[in-house]
Amino acid sequence: MKIRIEVINDLDEDEVLIRCGRVDDTIQKIHRYILEQSSQNTKITFYKQNQEFYFPLDEVLFFETEGEYIYAHTVNDAYRIKYRLYELEEILPKNFTRAAKSTIVNILQVYSVTRNLTASSLVQFINSHKQVYVSRYYYKELRQRLNERSNYEK
Repeated sequence: MKIRIEVINDLDEDEVLIRCGRVDDTIQKIHRYILEQSSQNTKITFYKQNQEFYFPLDEVLFFETEGEYIYAHTVNDAYRIKYRLYELEEILPKNFTRAAKSTIVNILQVYSVTRNLTASSLVQFINSHKQVYVSRYYYKELRQRLNERSNYEK
Protein backbone atom coordinates (compact mmCIF):
# COMPACT_ATOMS: atom_id res chain seq x y z
CA MET A 1 0.00 0.00 0.00
CA LYS A 2 1.35 3.40 -0.97
CA ILE A 3 0.59 6.48 1.11
CA ARG A 4 1.04 9.99 -0.23
CA ILE A 5 0.27 13.39 1.34
CA GLU A 6 -0.13 16.47 -0.83
CA VAL A 7 -0.19 19.92 0.74
CA ILE A 8 -2.34 22.36 -1.24
CA ASN A 9 -2.41 25.87 0.19
CA ASP A 10 -5.68 27.16 -1.28
CA LEU A 11 -8.03 24.37 -0.11
CA ASP A 12 -11.17 25.42 1.74
CA GLU A 13 -11.54 22.00 3.35
CA ASP A 14 -9.24 19.00 3.81
CA GLU A 15 -9.98 16.07 1.53
CA VAL A 16 -8.93 12.45 1.85
CA LEU A 17 -9.01 10.32 -1.29
CA ILE A 18 -8.65 6.54 -1.12
CA ARG A 19 -7.71 4.87 -4.42
CA CYS A 20 -8.00 1.10 -4.38
CA GLY A 21 -8.45 -1.87 -6.66
CA ARG A 22 -11.27 -3.21 -4.48
CA VAL A 23 -12.93 -2.38 -1.17
CA ASP A 24 -11.82 -4.93 1.41
CA ASP A 25 -11.80 -4.99 5.23
CA THR A 26 -8.62 -2.93 5.46
CA ILE A 27 -9.99 -0.17 3.22
CA GLN A 28 -13.27 -0.13 5.16
CA LYS A 29 -11.39 0.15 8.48
CA ILE A 30 -9.32 3.04 7.13
CA HIS A 31 -12.48 4.75 5.89
CA ARG A 32 -14.25 4.31 9.26
CA TYR A 33 -11.20 5.58 11.13
CA ILE A 34 -10.97 8.73 9.01
CA LEU A 35 -14.69 9.41 9.47
CA GLU A 36 -14.43 8.90 13.23
CA GLN A 37 -11.45 11.24 13.49
CA SER A 38 -13.15 13.97 11.48
CA SER A 39 -16.40 13.67 13.46
CA GLN A 40 -14.55 14.18 16.77
CA ASN A 41 -14.08 17.82 15.76
CA THR A 42 -17.80 18.33 15.16
CA LYS A 43 -19.04 21.68 16.42
CA ILE A 44 -22.76 22.29 16.81
CA THR A 45 -24.41 25.58 17.70
CA PHE A 46 -27.25 25.26 20.20
CA TYR A 47 -30.11 27.76 20.32
CA LYS A 48 -32.45 28.81 23.10
CA GLN A 49 -34.72 31.81 22.69
CA ASN A 50 -32.48 34.51 21.18
CA GLN A 51 -29.16 33.11 22.43
CA GLU A 52 -26.58 30.85 20.84
CA PHE A 53 -24.70 28.38 23.03
CA TYR A 54 -21.42 26.59 22.44
CA PHE A 55 -20.57 23.66 24.68
CA PRO A 56 -19.02 20.20 24.24
CA LEU A 57 -21.11 17.44 22.65
CA ASP A 58 -20.26 15.26 25.65
CA GLU A 59 -22.78 17.28 27.65
CA VAL A 60 -25.63 16.22 25.36
CA LEU A 61 -27.68 13.31 26.71
CA PHE A 62 -29.75 12.84 23.57
CA PHE A 63 -31.17 14.49 20.46
CA GLU A 64 -34.89 14.24 19.88
CA THR A 65 -37.45 15.34 17.32
CA GLU A 66 -40.29 17.44 18.71
CA GLY A 67 -42.67 18.54 16.00
CA GLU A 68 -40.64 19.99 13.16
CA TYR A 69 -37.61 20.82 15.32
CA ILE A 70 -34.68 18.84 16.70
CA TYR A 71 -33.64 19.43 20.30
CA ALA A 72 -30.42 18.58 22.10
CA HIS A 73 -31.12 17.65 25.71
CA THR A 74 -28.58 18.19 28.47
CA VAL A 75 -28.99 17.34 32.15
CA ASN A 76 -30.87 20.57 32.92
CA ASP A 77 -32.05 22.00 29.62
CA ALA A 78 -33.02 21.52 25.98
CA TYR A 79 -31.63 23.47 23.03
CA ARG A 80 -32.83 23.68 19.46
CA ILE A 81 -30.37 22.79 16.72
CA LYS A 82 -30.37 23.34 12.98
CA TYR A 83 -29.75 19.77 11.83
CA ARG A 84 -31.98 16.83 10.93
CA LEU A 85 -31.43 13.50 12.68
CA TYR A 86 -30.06 11.85 9.54
CA GLU A 87 -27.51 14.68 9.24
CA LEU A 88 -26.52 14.26 12.88
CA GLU A 89 -25.95 10.54 12.37
CA GLU A 90 -23.33 11.39 9.75
CA ILE A 91 -21.45 14.04 11.75
CA LEU A 92 -21.71 12.96 15.40
CA PRO A 93 -18.89 11.07 17.12
CA LYS A 94 -19.19 7.30 17.49
CA ASN A 95 -20.54 7.53 21.05
CA PHE A 96 -23.91 8.64 19.64
CA THR A 97 -26.33 6.05 18.29
CA ARG A 98 -29.92 5.93 17.10
CA ALA A 99 -32.38 4.69 19.73
CA ALA A 100 -35.63 5.32 17.89
CA LYS A 101 -36.90 6.90 14.71
CA SER A 102 -36.95 10.26 16.51
CA THR A 103 -34.04 9.86 18.96
CA ILE A 104 -30.23 9.66 19.02
CA VAL A 105 -28.59 8.98 22.41
CA ASN A 106 -25.13 9.59 23.82
CA ILE A 107 -24.15 6.13 25.08
CA LEU A 108 -21.57 7.65 27.44
CA GLN A 109 -24.45 9.31 29.33
CA VAL A 110 -26.69 6.22 29.63
CA TYR A 111 -27.23 5.12 33.22
CA SER A 112 -29.67 2.25 32.70
CA VAL A 113 -31.90 0.49 30.20
CA THR A 114 -35.10 -1.11 31.45
CA ARG A 115 -35.96 -3.87 29.00
CA ASN A 116 -39.55 -4.37 27.88
CA LEU A 117 -39.99 -7.39 25.62
CA THR A 118 -43.34 -6.31 24.18
CA ALA A 119 -42.73 -2.60 23.69
CA SER A 120 -40.04 0.06 23.76
CA SER A 121 -37.38 -0.13 26.49
CA LEU A 122 -36.73 2.79 28.84
CA VAL A 123 -33.33 4.56 28.79
CA GLN A 124 -32.31 6.67 31.79
CA PHE A 125 -29.34 9.01 31.94
CA ILE A 126 -26.60 9.77 34.48
CA ASN A 127 -27.50 12.54 36.96
CA SER A 128 -30.74 13.39 35.14
CA HIS A 129 -34.44 12.81 35.48
CA LYS A 130 -34.75 12.76 31.68
CA GLN A 131 -35.49 9.52 29.92
CA VAL A 132 -36.26 8.27 26.42
CA TYR A 133 -37.48 5.05 24.89
CA VAL A 134 -35.44 2.81 22.63
CA SER A 135 -37.55 1.01 20.06
CA ARG A 136 -37.28 -2.75 19.61
CA TYR A 137 -35.79 -2.11 16.16
CA TYR A 138 -32.78 -0.21 17.61
CA TYR A 139 -32.46 -2.06 20.94
CA LYS A 140 -29.91 -4.66 19.79
CA GLU A 141 -27.61 -2.00 18.29
CA LEU A 142 -27.87 0.13 21.44
CA ARG A 143 -27.00 -2.84 23.67
CA GLN A 144 -24.01 -3.70 21.49
CA ARG A 145 -22.77 -0.11 21.57
CA LEU A 146 -23.24 0.07 25.36
CA ASN A 147 -21.15 -3.09 25.76
CA GLU A 148 -18.40 -1.48 23.64
CA ARG A 149 -18.56 1.95 25.26
CA SER A 150 -15.26 1.62 27.11
CA ASN A 151 -13.70 1.95 23.63
CA TYR A 152 -15.36 5.38 23.20
CA GLU A 153 -14.47 6.90 26.55
CA LYS A 154 -11.55 9.28 26.58
